[in-house]
Amino acid sequence: MATALERAGIASALSVGEVARRSEVAVSTLHFYEAQGLIRSSRSAGNQRRYTRDVLRRVAFIRVAQRVGISLADIGDALARLPTDAAPTRADWARLSARWRRRLDAQIEQLERLRDTLDDCIGCGCLSIDRCKLRNPLDTLSAEGSGPRRLWVSVTDGA
Repeated sequence: MATALERAGIASALSVGEVARRSEVAVSTLHFYEAQGLIRSSRSAGNQRRYTRDVLRRVAFIRVAQRVGISLADIGDALARLPTDAAPTRADWARLSARWRRRLDAQIEQLERLRDTLDDCIGCGCLSIDRCKLRNPLDTLSAEGSGPRRLWVSVTDGA
């Protein structure tokens, strides 16, 4: 069975340097993404990496997802749901984004809660545990584990 590069013709494939230039990421980052299974390449007769043009969309997606705090493991899971033998369609991207909508909404809610709660603390400068709205009196939340329990929201994203 022919690979996407063979069907498209190797001449239309992009070199690792061209993908790096066009996507504004380092070549080493592309190698890392490939090692993680996030993108794929084929090899030319001279053993050079060659990428189909749809890799540019995948790299852009990876970068944006990372910027909003999504782990590479979750990004990889999402990308695994996209076709590997052709460029993802608009419908493919819509399905992927719909899966993350609840998760992103919950992250936004958590960030807003953090911002709104920290305003008083940052603004007052008292650093007084007995007056701080973020304090944990008598360590009553310790039974729930470490971390900012009052700020965390339980989210099931369905992914």
